[in-house]
Amino acid sequence: MQETPRIAIIGGGAAGFFAAITAAEKNPAAEILIYESTRKPLAKVLISGGGRCNVTNHCFDPGELVKNYPRGHKELLGPFHHFQPRDTIAWFEKHGVRLKVESDNRVFPVTDSAGTIADCLTRTALSLGVKIKVGTAIRKIARVVSRSGNSEFEIELQDGQTERALWLLLATGGGTSGHRLAQSLGHTIVPPVPSLFTFKISDPRLKNLSGVAFDNIHLFLKSENGRAIEQSGSLLITHWGLSGPAVLKLSAWGARTLHESRYRAELTVNFLPGHTAASGYETLLGHKSEHPRKLIKNTREANLPARYWERILSFLAIPDTTRWADISARDLHALSLELTQAKFKIIGKGQFKEEFVTCGGVSLKEVDFRTMESKICPGLYLAGEIIDIDGLTGGFNFQNAWTTAWIAGINLASKDRV
Repeated sequence: MQETPRIAIIGGGAAGFFAAITAAEKNPAAEILIYESTRKPLAKVLISGGGRCNVTNHCFDPGELVKNYPRGHKELLGPFHHFQPRDTIAWFEKHGVRLKVESDNRVFPVTDSAGTIADCLTRTALSLGVKIKVGTAIRKIARVVSRSGNSEFEIELQDGQTERALWLLLATGGGTSGHRLAQSLGHTIVPPVPSLFTFKISDPRLKNLSGVAFDNIHLFLKSENGRAIEQSGSLLITHWGLSGPAVLKLSAWGARTLHESRYRAELTVNFLPGHTAASGYETLLGHKSEHPRKLIKNTREANLPARYWERILSFLAIPDTTRWADISARDLHALSLELTQAKFKIIGKGQFKEEFVTCGGVSLKEVDFRTMESKICPGLYLAGEIIDIDGLTGGFNFQNAWTTAWIAGINLASKDRV
């Protein structure tokens, strides 16, 4: 006789719920149980995107999509050919959630409420017979052999009770509890460190300029251990240093390098992308030729906000009364360097609302990304941020959760025992 499949899912977040739903939809006979250690499942979904939930990103090319994952980009290419943002959008709309695409390609529910997403996942899971145990922390998990000779997972709860499952999915996110369980089952854990953070910089060029933004700049980071990373995009001055999409991307790609250097590094900012110091100098010579009688203060380089232009003129001791015709070759050279090779010392990392994203987790080498099954422990599956995968802001971390959970759910549901 065929035994009813019993699937245990540890973690009641986005990945855990989506895997449970996927498995239940594929195999209605499956007995599926979600264990959530807190009293509030889907808590991260509810607070994400400022309470709006950035569900995914409107990027439908797997080759382009993977470029947004500092860790896991190679491993996710195959999975994204099976389940990608287009599929995520279709899934939620099929289940009654209308979505919208914003100008920066981020996808949100039209309600602008993360509760819409959490309610959909909860309602769908319950309607499919998925059982949810909240406030149920897991003390340990062990592989045992049942009386029928099958290998099973023995799950010991915090209160000392034990339960069993034929197959197990770890979808606990980036927390240490899930890492501890994975490690106990034989997995290697890449130590987690923060990703997606701002840079602490104390510099007179930035003082009292909080809120000044730049649309297009190029960043070059060199850490104390000598590694170099580059990124382009928007930049924002804050009261503690620098932020904005370009900084966040740089922090993600350089997360481990910056951690190893104790968040001490040299940041070079090119405010004129595409220009070198030499070509920047020629551009300024053009200004001098075209506007000889105009004050430099009132004729700034187009890419720079007026407040920052005035600040660097002051920083270089170029008087407000200086006309383009009067600027010396030496000052013109110094100005071109400030525009194309401005150097800032990073002295630490700032706080950012997305800093709960970390890099680290179960080693990528120990997961079969065709099925999301462990290569170390047969019958164990992994999905979401418990794996050493992290994405940039913009819905990419949620897409990792949906994709890996969908693949895990499909493969969990296809299991059978005779």
